[in-house]
Amino acid sequence: MVKLATAREARRYGPPLAVRRWEYINAAAYAFATLLLFAALSAAAASSSSLTGFRAGMAAAGVALAVVAAVNLHDLGAHVAGLGGVRRVFALARLDPQLALVELLAPALHSAGCALAIAAGVLALNDNNGDAAAAGLLVGGGGAWVAGSVLNACQVYERADGRAQLLQSAVQVPLLLGSLLFLVSAVAANAMPLLLLPGPEGEKKTMTVVMTCGLCGSALWVVAAVFNAVKVVAAHQSDAPRLERLRGGAEERLAWERDGGPPPLLGWRSPPPAELR
Repeated sequence: MVKLATAREARRYGPPLAVRRWEYINAAAYAFATLLLFAALSAAAASSSSLTGFRAGMAAAGVALAVVAAVNLHDLGAHVAGLGGVRRVFALARLDPQLALVELLAPALHSAGCALAIAAGVLALNDNNGDAAAAGLLVGGGGAWVAGSVLNACQVYERADGRAQLLQSAVQVPLLLGSLLFLVSAVAANAMPLLLLPGPEGEKKTMTVVMTCGLCGSALWVVAAVFNAVKVVAAHQSDAPRLERLRGGAEERLAWERDGGPPPLLGWRSPPPAELR
């Protein structure tokens, strides 16, 4: 999930020895959640004629979305804690907007989208009169996912090598396309009264279109999660790809504050490594 090298190094999951373990757990949990979401939506689509089966599939989808939200929030909290708290994160984000866009706003929007989608599912399953509100929440959730996916791709490459850029794109592109399909599915569900095809089978055909878009979106999320796991494993190899560092003086400011000194003046470089001093 991490796009910037500095954010990855600063991320605080707990004791230093637990960092790698939690990084693997996050990647595995995200992959499991997307697979569960795809399986749940497949089950709901296959049993759309059975209310019990449809409810069970949507409940499993809600669990999967809750796991996705938890992974994003856990990663977001680790970034904020590792970079020194909310105030310091805001100060660094003013120097390098990439930090705010790809490491903070993107996971926050994905978590918000999951929360809205879960709320929509609860309304749709438990309130016969809440279909309109549920459809509106679904559109809001899909919009949050698209916005988060767009922000996730707002990264300028200066230091990253070709392998890092390829792995980043392999995560960003299917994530964005999947989020777009979820938004299309939500908009179609919201406009279902206008989209109903004529004839007794019209509602069934329209629902098939809605479920197909959702299934394709969840399949693309699975692809993004798999490549994210590959990226995490590659980051721990001896020949790990180079990721981007903070720009605009944020890297220098963070290095000086960690060393206990005053913030550097504009144009100063970060202090040399300890072994060269």
